[in-house]
Amino acid sequence: MNFDEIIDRVGTHSSKWDMMEPIYGVSPQDGIPMWVADMDFRPPQCVSDAVKAMHDHGIYGYFGDEGAYRASIQWWMKERHGWTLDKDAIFTTHGLVNGTAMCVDAFTQAGDGVVLMTPVYHAFARVIKAAGREVIECPLALDAGKYQMDFDAWDAQMTGKETMIILCSPHNPGGRVWTSGELQGVAAFAKRHDLILVSDEIHHDLVMPGHRHIPMAKIDGVEDRLVMMTATTKTFNIAGSHTGNVIIPDADLRARFAARMAAMGMSANSFGLFMTEAAYSPDGAAWVDALILYLDGNRKLFDEGVSAIPGVTSMSLESTYLAWVDFTGTGISQSGITDRVQSGARIAANHGPTFGTGGENFLRFNLATPRARVAEAVERLQKAFADLQ
Repeated sequence: MNFDEIIDRVGTHSSKWDMMEPIYGVSPQDGIPMWVADMDFRPPQCVSDAVKAMHDHGIYGYFGDEGAYRASIQWWMKERHGWTLDKDAIFTTHGLVNGTAMCVDAFTQAGDGVVLMTPVYHAFARVIKAAGREVIECPLALDAGKYQMDFDAWDAQMTGKETMIILCSPHNPGGRVWTSGELQGVAAFAKRHDLILVSDEIHHDLVMPGHRHIPMAKIDGVEDRLVMMTATTKTFNIAGSHTGNVIIPDADLRARFAARMAAMGMSANSFGLFMTEAAYSPDGAAWVDALILYLDGNRKLFDEGVSAIPGVTSMSLESTYLAWVDFTGTGISQSGITDRVQSGARIAANHGPTFGTGGENFLRFNLATPRARVAEAVERLQKAFADLQ
């Protein structure tokens, strides 16, 4: 459990490292990749052991008997989130971007509106548009550096063509852990406008000390329209397994989703199933507890250093390992900000406008990397904006 270990990922087909120069013009030889949301840490030993056991066996055939796999998901959700779920409600997709696309395909029609609370994870809008649906942006209100839901404004935006809302809980990129009252508000909004509610909870295990995530499934009155999405991939840094779970409490919605899965001939990746079963265990839980404390230390180091730059504010991070940094107060244009960060500091960070309305003048920085690298990034950013001191 050595999160300080520097692991060379260059030339390993890592999107985060090997694609930052083509996309951002930042060389992996002297640059710091803080964009793609995967971690520069090894997964827990129990996951590596599961992959090694597959290798040692030497035959990579079709996966059969999902009983233990499903039981591990049930155990984790009950143990870590106080959520009891039916094993028959679980569908396995090729990650949660695929899960989102499957929900859009199964529960909406071409031309329908799909509601997003922006700024929000950019892949949502991408799959909605690719499916021929319309993205309906409902901007979050920024109040004293914290995102708030503005249901009155959103109610006024609805036209009746909307059929789905996708909630990011906890929120990416803002890091908010939504309260029970806020989630009840989302449930009521979905009911008022007769929307299928898809709750993407991929970051639900990565919650900072002092905060507690509440699964949308524990909110009353939403079961008949709710689709939950969870995964081991972000929690345990195994995104390359492309394994996610779409969990549907309602039998009618479940049947509709199952029909689309069958029509597309989809089945799970055996590597992902073995890894998930190993991760959702007491050993995996101990690793996550240690990870969160380490990420919290990275968060404090980064926030203190970046917020010392005049006009720059790092949003208080309640969850995820993704810092959302507001450069508005610098008075520098978006292009000027990205030039200083990429050319000056040699850091690749996600551009705020890709997250939709409200992302202007922001950048998203991935803090899930050894602390020495976070410290180096802070030093580089301070130098890149030294003229503001």
